[in-house]
Amino acid sequence: MKVSKLGAGALSALALAALALAALPAAGAAARTAGQAAGPGFRRACAAGAVPGWAECLALVQENAVSFRGLARGATPAGYGPAQLQSAYNLTLASAAAGKGETVAVVDAFDDPDAAPDLAVYRAHYHLPACGTGCFTKVNQQGKASPLPRRAGTSGWATEESLDIDMASAICPNCRILLVEADNSSDASLGKAVDAAVALGARFVSNSYSSPETPAEVSDDAGYYDHPGVAVTAAAGDSGYGVGYPAASPYVTSVGGTSLVRSKAAARGWAETVWDDGAGATGSGCSRYEPKPAWQTDPGCTNRTDNDVAADANPSTGAAVYDSYDQGGWLEAGGTSESSPIIAATYALAGAPAAGTYPAEFPYLHTGGLYNITSGSDGSCGGSYLCTAGPGYNGPAGWGTPDGTGAFQAVDHTVAVASPGDRRSRKGVRITPLRIAARDSDSASALTFTATGLPPGLSISRHGVIYGKPKAGGTYLVRVHATDASGMTGSAKLRWTVWPVR
Repeated sequence: MKVSKLGAGALSALALAALALAALPAAGAAARTAGQAAGPGFRRACAAGAVPGWAECLALVQENAVSFRGLARGATPAGYGPAQLQSAYNLTLASAAAGKGETVAVVDAFDDPDAAPDLAVYRAHYHLPACGTGCFTKVNQQGKASPLPRRAGTSGWATEESLDIDMASAICPNCRILLVEADNSSDASLGKAVDAAVALGARFVSNSYSSPETPAEVSDDAGYYDHPGVAVTAAAGDSGYGVGYPAASPYVTSVGGTSLVRSKAAARGWAETVWDDGAGATGSGCSRYEPKPAWQTDPGCTNRTDNDVAADANPSTGAAVYDSYDQGGWLEAGGTSESSPIIAATYALAGAPAAGTYPAEFPYLHTGGLYNITSGSDGSCGGSYLCTAGPGYNGPAGWGTPDGTGAFQAVDHTVAVASPGDRRSRKGVRITPLRIAARDSDSASALTFTATGLPPGLSISRHGVIYGKPKAGGTYLVRVHATDASGMTGSAKLRWTVWPVR
């Protein structure tokens, strides 16, 4: 089947000039810290109020952000960039090496004619690998290069497409990206686009849209979303407690949303709560029609429970996105439209699922590879876990957000890191090198070590030795990670005090 492949060489002279102007220093906006997130002030990219059989896109545009519209201004866009998202989810090492040869597909409605040059601007700005021939492909819902659907116009779907392909790039820079544009936003057209993505070889498919549940969805599951050996993700919705489709399907990984902020108090350097900012909130709950998959065992819902996992979605703590078609340039965007492609790309970093497996089950097999989200809620459900976060599984965040790639692969081995216990050192005095002990149950796999929260002046080698001379007094919460070649990760926490403490 022939498809169009649009690489850097196919860009117009005008687009190339825009690229040069947009090649600003790669850093992204300064990360927000706990207590500093902007208040609600977003607008929906697509009109709200989906009706049965028709989906709405779930991209939310932050209007309180300090952003810029032009290409030539020497500013940095608001919102998190790739380095920050990779850091928050312990994906930095995996993102640098994994994903080559894999294809992440995103399914949307209508055509964004500027998708390819806009993606090139995004990748150039953040110094991601150039998207050459074969890196980005756009097809219609039949999987063909033409004819493409009518243009998105003011529908908001072009903004959705920019968010989706930018997030796939941010998490998996080495992955190929396949954009499948449905003729319209009907459940049937979007479902056919999913089938087309799989037929073209994509093993990771993100769906950032939602429609109301209906009894017909059970037959749609078999027709469009039942793809063993393919990781299909679906956004949980942005309207709070309640379940939409296709997130309700037991064949997909239902992805909820969080608020993600910097936090010195957290060993990972980031803190997350369930997203509910008073104007929008992640979806979750108990499906009315879908059967419960075998791997779900929560007792409060006899049917399928949403969600399985989660990622950043609050538009006030959202991601930087570039869209020239209907946004005029850079913007900060969120919604569970952000979290779904983040998770699809994380699956891609983890490697291809085995034939016949259902990747929605993988996080349930490796809950230790997720950051458990224990605070926040997305609505009123009598205080139950279906809408309220707490230790272990909960509806809004599922088992949690990515801590490396280990939870997203069907691997029956573990990495265990031994904590060396709390440490004390003196400012300005070189420490005795500290070797971190770790064990991989797959003894043939080498381990690579990283750490967050180390006192300034200390470093950790890739072989697990902490060394250096502390430069500042204080008490530091440190987390040491060991990752094997397959992406399985283990970690240990410790408290490191540097004297004198002022």
